[in-house]
Parts: sequence; structure tokens; C-alpha cells
Amino acid sequence: MQKPSQEQACYRQAQVLGGLELLDASYHRQNFSRHTHEGYTLGVIETGAQRFFRTGANHVAPRHSIILVNADEVHNGQSATAEGWSYRACYPTPQQFAALARQAGLAGAPYFPSAVVADADLALRLRQLFALLAGPHSRLQAESLLYPVLLDLMCRHGRRPAALAESAPARDRLARVKAWLDETPQADLSLTQLADLAAMSPFHLLRQFGRRYGLPPHAYQIQARLRLSRALIRQGMPLLEVAPACGFHDQSHLHRHFKRAMGLTPGQFAAAVQGKKIQVCGASAR
Repeated sequence: MQKPSQEQACYRQAQVLGGLELLDASYHRQNFSRHTHEGYTLGVIETGAQRFFRTGANHVAPRHSIILVNADEVHNGQSATAEGWSYRACYPTPQQFAALARQAGLAGAPYFPSAVVADADLALRLRQLFALLAGPHSRLQAESLLYPVLLDLMCRHGRRPAALAESAPARDRLARVKAWLDETPQADLSLTQLADLAAMSPFHLLRQFGRRYGLPPHAYQIQARLRLSRALIRQGMPLLEVAPACGFHDQSHLHRHFKRAMGLTPGQFAAAVQGKKIQVCGASAR
């Protein structure tokens, strides 16, 4: 008789690059909704295969391949096999990448055009890095392994991002809308308010905002609220206060979106931030 599958996820933060987020996960039924991260996603598939959306298309990452998702890039994720998939990943921010690039004489944070790359050498080194960071290690040891891996990843698979063809005034108006959503994610804003700020019709704003940022304004607002929720949880805010502080209707609303984007509940994320080991068992929210 086949054993019931388990969803497992271990989140932690390593003391390198000023704090590097890490995830070691094994999923069977987990179905991540379309979401974004403040940082890049750099992952290596350990078992099975993952299917995910990125850059306007669907991709499949087989075992030992590297997944690359740029910061703030819309993506999702689910198993590409009946057996599920497991992976290890880190989430360096653009600021961390840019600081490392400056030290190497490179021009800023990279853009990774390929969602999946087959690079056996880098995949092995990333797996060695994740294994090291999961156990006892010195900062010097970790940084000596991490820095060359990230630099080689930038040089081999990164490039400068291509500019969109929209006009500068339109780009600036859309940026004002994005900034308002980023700065006040908890606000109950209307589409008309955002359209007025952008000096566009509501329909035109929906189309142009989605084209530039990959999500319509209401979905982008959810991601901004999730970013705020993670920041407040890291600061130690009680979970009962986090949902209203971020603009979610209630705890279940926050819980549902958080789990679908992170693979963890807010409570599990809070425990991981406090350094506790967590395990996510059973069926995941879809």
C-alpha cells in the first residue's frame, strides 16, 4: 500500500550577504498560485520535476536543472510528475546581487533570460552550497562558496534587462501607480483612483499595468500585502494583528494567499523566522 505523501518545507535565513533566505522543500500536491518575490529565485531540482510559468510561457525543470526567476517576476509552480518534486532554493535580493556585482567590477544586478538552465557544474556547486548552509558552518566558509557561485551564475546566464518599448511618460505614470501600491499596500484603493493617478482610463491602466508588471493592479496589490506581512512577521508582530495591518479581510484571507504564494502558512513562517524547525504535512491549499 502506498504511503500518504507529505508536503515538507524548511525555511531559514543564513547569515551571509546580510541575510540570505533559503528553502528546502518537497511537494506532491502543492500548487503555487501566480506570485512574485522581492528577491530572485535560484533553485535546483533534487527529485522529480517542476512545471511553472515565467516570462509569458510554461516551463518544465527536470532533476538537477537550475530554476531562475528574476526579482518581482510573476511565476507559479506545481509538480510535473505524479511523484511530486523536491528542490532547494535561495532568494538573493537585487541589492545583494548588485553589491556582489560591484565587488567584481560588474554593472548592477543581472537579468536571467532563461527560466531553466542545464549547467551541471553550477547545479552541483549550488547543491553543495545549500547542504553547507543547512548545517554548522563558519561565515568565511559559506561566503567562500557562495560568492563564486553567484558570480559565475551572473556571468554565464545573466545579462542586462531589455527596456520595454513604451514611452517614458507612460512608464513614469505606471511607476507612480506601482509606487502607491508598494507604499500603501493596506489601503482600500479603487481602480478609478489608480487610473486618475496614471491619467489613463481604467481599461487602459489594466492593460498597460499588466503588460509592464505581469499582474493586474489588484493582483499586484495582493503581492505587496504579502511582502508587508512577511516584514511584519519578521519584526515580531502578533499574527492576529498582521492581517488587518496589511489590508486582508481576516486571518483566513491572509492564510490562503500566504500559503499559495509561499508554500507555508503565516504561523509556520513565523516559527521559521524564530529559528524553529517546521514541517508542512498533508495536503496543501490549492
